[in-house]
Amino acid sequence: MFLELSFLTYSPLRHWKVGKGHKLAVLGLGGLGHMAVKFGVSFGAEVTVLSTSPEKEADAKKLGAHKFIVTKDEEHLKSVTGYFDFILDTVSAPHDLNLYLSLLGVNGVHICVGAPPTPYQTHAFSLIGGRKSLAGSLIGGLPETQEMLDYCAEHHIVSDIEMIDIKNVHEAYDRMMKGDVRYRFVIDMASL
Repeated sequence: MFLELSFLTYSPLRHWKVGKGHKLAVLGLGGLGHMAVKFGVSFGAEVTVLSTSPEKEADAKKLGAHKFIVTKDEEHLKSVTGYFDFILDTVSAPHDLNLYLSLLGVNGVHICVGAPPTPYQTHAFSLIGGRKSLAGSLIGGLPETQEMLDYCAEHHIVSDIEMIDIKNVHEAYDRMMKGDVRYRFVIDMASL
């Protein structure tokens, strides 16, 4: 679980050399998003969490995010139009990509690591105005995995999990469907 959470966010941030001087938005503060915040901050980027859930602001700040934008608040969202160099999109629910592309500056890159169940509907002008890029990332190879593990060990970066007994798996599923997880459930194998 740690490898999945970490690698899906570490690999694209390293590939695009996100670091000092960059403005990174992390779209979605869940299992992937919380690791993206940790890596982005550790790499020296200014990190902003974009979320539909205002109640996640305290968590975002605790994880190290410099800013928090509630995406349902149009005025708040307008304040970051054209602001970001990178958006790391961890959302697996359907969402309007065009809205988020408007938050990128010139040469900005929107990196998809979440996997919504429906295809994106992207307008050409969302990309060509500002020479923006839309990209995706999954995983790298063994050398990069080892690099990430070494980096995490050196910088004390771990994923935040809730350990559960196998008997509570249905309750955990219900909580997951409500978005009430900080940030992944892990089954205690001793409870089998």
